[in-house]
Amino acid sequence: MRPRPEPVQVVKQRRDRALKALVENIPYVRFLNIHFERHGNELTAVLNFHDELIGNPALPAIHGGVTAAFLETSALIGLAWQNLWEKIETGAIDAEALSAETLPRMPKTIDFTVDYLRTGLPRDAYARARVNRSGRRYASVHVEAWQDDVTRPFAQATGHFLMPMPSPG
Repeated sequence: MRPRPEPVQVVKQRRDRALKALVENIPYVRFLNIHFERHGNELTAVLNFHDELIGNPALPAIHGGVTAAFLETSALIGLAWQNLWEKIETGAIDAEALSAETLPRMPKTIDFTVDYLRTGLPRDAYARARVNRSGRRYASVHVEAWQDDVTRPFAQATGHFLMPMPSPG
């Protein structure tokens, strides 16, 4: 006889707590006002527009540095979430006990290449990262950002990351 599955609301709350702990650990996420929408294990990053994000008021356009930071943050959180998700779902990490001190270490950026495809308009932006490869030491991530139409990205990037060494014990 199989054990009865947990109520869906309990599972959702555990996953949301884990994501919140992961995101709140990065002050730059709060500074840019980025938040993440979770559907199962898929994340969509949302960059809420505000006037301070404008780099060229003549167009107006979102600053290229903000765009790059948004893409890199989306890639890092997406990669870290993929690794954290597996550990939470298998019970290796207790989502209730996650804090800045108990979170697994974040991957480190090796290189990050951004392609600016069109002007980032003065409105909310969205990004989704896809982990192409994730091994014990190295990971490769592709991320795309769009505004009104997911099929028309305004920027994309590819990043390579050094994965953290597992903690002893």
